[in-house]
Amino acid sequence: MKINIVSMGKIKEDSFNTLIKEYIKRISPYSTIIRKELEDEKIISSQKIDLIKEKEGDKIIKALSPNSYKIALTEQGKNLSSEELAIFVKESLINSGKAEISFIIGGALGLSEKVLDSADYKLSLSKMTFTHQMVYVFLLEQIYRAFKIINGEPYHK
Repeated sequence: MKINIVSMGKIKEDSFNTLIKEYIKRISPYSTIIRKELEDEKIISSQKIDLIKEKEGDKIIKALSPNSYKIALTEQGKNLSSEELAIFVKESLINSGKAEISFIIGGALGLSEKVLDSADYKLSLSKMTFTHQMVYVFLLEQIYRAFKIINGEPYHK
């Protein structure tokens, strides 16, 4: 299974990149992770928020593989426990033959309606708001944990 992580904005901080690389290494026995970090739009006070989100949304849609199962990360998505995420990944994705999954992380203003509407599933990591760098790390940690659970391997609870 191939997993794409499509995110608005580049991860610039070394500390986040170190964590991201570590989790990608840990996930590598189970899946291939492809990072697609897109250039975010500059937030200019004279521009409407919806217009900025729409421009970013167009970039995201263009970066998504058409055959990929698309999971949008949004506060309005379904909140799953680690065990529930593992069951979802196993039963809804792996066992149903999905060869490619794309997790979508929005920019500072969130995801456009176009991206949310095109998603096959909406997932919430929390009702709280986090930077996209933190979401990236949290997501990778949960993907890693899901594979550990699926394979019956020990993980920290």
